[in-house]
Amino acid sequence: MSKKQDTPEFKSNETWRILKNVVIISIAFMVQFTAYSGAANLQSSINAEAGLGTASLAAVYAGLIFSNIFLPVIVIKWLGTKWAMAVSFVTYMPYIAAQLLPRFWTLIPAGLFVGFGGGPLWCSKCTYLSVVSEAHSKISNISAEALLTRFLGLFFMIFQLNQVWGNLISSLVLSSGDNEAAVTALNESLIPELCGANFLPSADAGDALQPQPPEKIQMIVGIYLACMAGAALIVAVGVDSMKRYDTGRSGSGSGMSGMALLVVTLKLLIEPNQLMLVIINVFIGLQQAFFGADFTAAFVSCAIGTGTVGFVMMTYGVADAIGCVVTGYIAKVTGRLPLLCTAAIVQAGLFVSILTWRPHPSEEYVLYVIAILWGLCDSVWIVQINAYYGILFPGREEAAFSNFRLWESVGYIIAYVISPYLRTRAKTYLLIVMMIIGIALYFVVEYRDRRAKKKLEEKKKDLYTIGCENFAFQNVE
Repeated sequence: MSKKQDTPEFKSNETWRILKNVVIISIAFMVQFTAYSGAANLQSSINAEAGLGTASLAAVYAGLIFSNIFLPVIVIKWLGTKWAMAVSFVTYMPYIAAQLLPRFWTLIPAGLFVGFGGGPLWCSKCTYLSVVSEAHSKISNISAEALLTRFLGLFFMIFQLNQVWGNLISSLVLSSGDNEAAVTALNESLIPELCGANFLPSADAGDALQPQPPEKIQMIVGIYLACMAGAALIVAVGVDSMKRYDTGRSGSGSGMSGMALLVVTLKLLIEPNQLMLVIINVFIGLQQAFFGADFTAAFVSCAIGTGTVGFVMMTYGVADAIGCVVTGYIAKVTGRLPLLCTAAIVQAGLFVSILTWRPHPSEEYVLYVIAILWGLCDSVWIVQINAYYGILFPGREEAAFSNFRLWESVGYIIAYVISPYLRTRAKTYLLIVMMIIGIALYFVVEYRDRRAKKKLEEKKKDLYTIGCENFAFQNVE
């Protein structure tokens, strides 16, 4: 029986349509996280009292852990990847609205709701990119692996611009007019003593960080809610259904019941390669949360002022966005391992700087240098490790990316839970240990994967040789 309906033929210009979908999804995520990241980066500064801001962010990632285990493959099966993205965008809006009345009973439930939507959102994005990479590969004869890395690089380049726009909005709003709360409340002589590696949020935030005027928060909330509504509309109107490209595909979300899909995710969770990638995944989330919450509070808000947080995070976002594209192309020449080793060395240097440098208002430029280097390192972690999941677990993309986000979320939770109670120095030491262990175990996975592929190639070669010998023998007969 013909299977032509299972393998649709695309015209050569379909590659441009695929690229259009990737770009539109990337823009939608950028707009969405312009709002969310802008609000999240301010939590450790504007809602510092009793650790409310970081507690709400911990709730986000606690919800995301539950979501990543139980929801993505089921939601994607019910709604499809396109509508899973659009609907998930909406779940972030209550958290932004809750900034108007920041209390534990408003921010914590709203944070959990963000987490519930985050699992299907990120998993559907990764699945869509994986599937269109396969479709593009059939037309262009470029390997799906290379295309997925390029698409992820393009996505994160555009996506990371959210750090530019979201933080630019917050900084311009907070710094506008005669807002004395935009600068630090500390006397200049106290800054080297209380800020930086010595900063302890639960003890020092009240002295260094000033509450922001309500009208400033209201203006930020209104802009951010408009961004989120726009993001959902962009996906709903501008993105093609994935059904156009995944006909005949046998991924982890194809042809299974919701319970069967859940089983796929849980089974992958305990595979040896996945278990050994846990620490590097946790580190990725931990270092991102540390920079967005602890670094900005201890080095920026404490020493300079909350009005500067957005500008520093904007610099970080630009570097991250550029790095996502540049490192994607460098990886084609050098491979993943040299890039990851370089990122680890630079990241280690940043950790040493945090431990030894004492911030001072006259050395504000150092904050921007750290932000640039940190953004470049982060671009290597998120692109290369994320892409490796699509390569390591082919045909099980939904489950694989779900697990990636799950363990990354654990890193965020750890960072936000310990943030109010440990000094910046102690948290930096934790990051160093996690990075060393994570990289070491990642090398083990790379070795196991390459050895397995080599054995598979040798087996295929042996089978081919045996087949040729049998054919030659039959000819002699």
